[in-house]
Amino acid sequence: MPEPNNNLSLHEDVINGTSDLSEVKKPDEKESVVKRTMTLIEKNGCHDTVYMNAAKIFQGIHTEKAKHRMLVRYAGDAAPPVLAFKDVCSQRLSCELAFNALKYQDLLEEMLLDSCAYPCHSIPDELTSLLVVMLYDLQDRKFEAREISDEDEPVADVRKIEHYLYSFRTKLAAALARCRIKHDAPSIEYVLPETIRKQHQRASALPLCVWINTFKISLEDVFRDLKEKGFTKVESVSDLDHYTYGVDQHCSDVLFFPSSLKEELLNLDLFADGKLLLQDKSRSLAVHAAQAQLNSGDDIIVAHVGSHLTIAHLSVLTNHSKSTIFVCGVKSSEEAAELRNFFSHMECTNIHLLHEDFTEIGPTDPKLQKAKVILLLPQCSGLGAGDPIDFILNEHGDAELLKDLFRGTVAKDKLSVLAERQFNELMHAMKFKEVQAIVYCTCSIYPEENERVVKKALESGVEGDKVQPYRLIPPGFDACSDSNASTETFFRTEPSAISSGCFLAVLAREKDSSENLSAEDILGPAAAKGLPDDILVEKPRKGGKKQKITQLTHNIVAGGVEPKITELLHRQTVSNIKAEVAVSKAVSNVQQKSVSRTKSGVQLKKFIHPISARALPKVLKHTCPLSPVGEAYGRQTPARKACAEHKRVVLKPAKIMFPPVAMPYLSSQGNKAGIPAHHCFHCWSGAKGFCGRVLLPPLPKTVRPTVLHPRPWM
Repeated sequence: MPEPNNNLSLHEDVINGTSDLSEVKKPDEKESVVKRTMTLIEKNGCHDTVYMNAAKIFQGIHTEKAKHRMLVRYAGDAAPPVLAFKDVCSQRLSCELAFNALKYQDLLEEMLLDSCAYPCHSIPDELTSLLVVMLYDLQDRKFEAREISDEDEPVADVRKIEHYLYSFRTKLAAALARCRIKHDAPSIEYVLPETIRKQHQRASALPLCVWINTFKISLEDVFRDLKEKGFTKVESVSDLDHYTYGVDQHCSDVLFFPSSLKEELLNLDLFADGKLLLQDKSRSLAVHAAQAQLNSGDDIIVAHVGSHLTIAHLSVLTNHSKSTIFVCGVKSSEEAAELRNFFSHMECTNIHLLHEDFTEIGPTDPKLQKAKVILLLPQCSGLGAGDPIDFILNEHGDAELLKDLFRGTVAKDKLSVLAERQFNELMHAMKFKEVQAIVYCTCSIYPEENERVVKKALESGVEGDKVQPYRLIPPGFDACSDSNASTETFFRTEPSAISSGCFLAVLAREKDSSENLSAEDILGPAAAKGLPDDILVEKPRKGGKKQKITQLTHNIVAGGVEPKITELLHRQTVSNIKAEVAVSKAVSNVQQKSVSRTKSGVQLKKFIHPISARALPKVLKHTCPLSPVGEAYGRQTPARKACAEHKRVVLKPAKIMFPPVAMPYLSSQGNKAGIPAHHCFHCWSGAKGFCGRVLLPPLPKTVRPTVLHPRPWM
């Protein structure tokens, strides 16, 4: 496909709100935006445009001092500068220069004043930021001259400041030495306050976290290649030393390396070819938590473009499940083209780009009706991030956050603005009725951005009454993950010497009781209540098939019938079971009472008109006799027993009172005329059997009449 047509198609897709990457042409290796861009700052200087962009960033984040202490003046507040970076590497270098100038602002200003390089009438206040930034780079090169490339386009202001500082290089070096002696500092790092110095040391010593692109290479091949290059696998991150690596306990495709190997690792072909990607672990945790909530064919919404690596990692994990990833907030065709080239190099094809912001997309958008999971990575303070530069660049954060990351704290008003924005985005995500789970993740250490936002959204009830509400569930990671860490409702890691800070919460809709209801789900509670199996099974008429009451429910669920039909059938089944339990208990109680009375009285046969079968409850027509009656049936003749097995009924006890009659009875003294006695006859009434007779339990062999009150009616 020709390249101009690709660009035109992409532009139209972005304007229409979507861009399909499944038909994108794969770029050549030399066009890759990933290959060898993660390089370190060289000690021979940077391009002129890098210094200009760094000065613009520093102008917006430098520490403003009180007027009586302001010895070095900067330009006044102006509109946010427009930054144009040549590539990702230039952007990184500019941010690092600005951030280092911010950290050592007091030291650099003191050097300028002590060496008499400032004030200078030929340098206006608008160029003071450029003066400070280039001074830091000069001392970092040990006051050596910069190597200027022929390809570097000259910038007049940069060349002017560079020439001026180089003329003061000796005085500036002496001023730096005096400052180090005054602070008794072995290096300029010890000039920083202790809290900032420890924070910088912790961030620089954090293990390097990378994830494996299984589109290009398997886990086994990565382990084999690392072994061939002299790396040894260790069990714990705390055991990392020299040429070693470890596998993360939560994500099986995430590896850790010692921070001292950063330069060597970035020069490996595994990194240059996009097989290993360097990224903070917090984003890998969020991706794995979202993937755990997906079923085959479910789509997922990524609320923010954020890091390209995060989207690529999610694509790698969900490609086998035929899921589509919708990425919100791709504003221009240029940004979409950059994303297209990156994802094509990563061999990701299941990604669609949307130009609308997440909060601008309606919950009933037709193209998102198959989306079941939303991955929400909102803009946050980022104080838990290990590398502030990586966080700013990869997450498209505001450069002004560098000031907060340097001080280690965020102003209350800014924190309130961030928390309100996060709350609104989470509320909007909960309005998507088809979505079943939301993964919320930040790099913040403040509860205002973490637990409080989630709890406030859950209490709002914005999802409405017509759908199941959300509840917090433990995040699910790989099978190799630590089970103790996933039992908590919120997942968090505190900033430490071996990990950065992270907060993660998974909101899932409560399961409907009528969904996924199997036969065991219905029969289990009935069996726990002592309900016999015969009650739930209809007896065959003539060798017919047994049909369980819950079999139809199981078939409907397995066949994918509408949930409303399943719920209705479930309710009817549960109500029938409750009725059967109640009737069976009543029959059992009556039978036990009548049997106890029969043992103490005289049992005589008495035919009574049976109760009509229509008068019996529907459940009783298929109810088996209980144990006392069953024993009586067992002693019947084979013919009568065979006849009874065709149709069994539950007999109702009946009590008949007769007037007193004179009847002799035997006593221990011989045959004498007995006292008139009242006899109580017990019999069983019911529907006629197959032979037209009422099936009665047989009389016991020995009959001992019991003398009751002679006149019971008195």
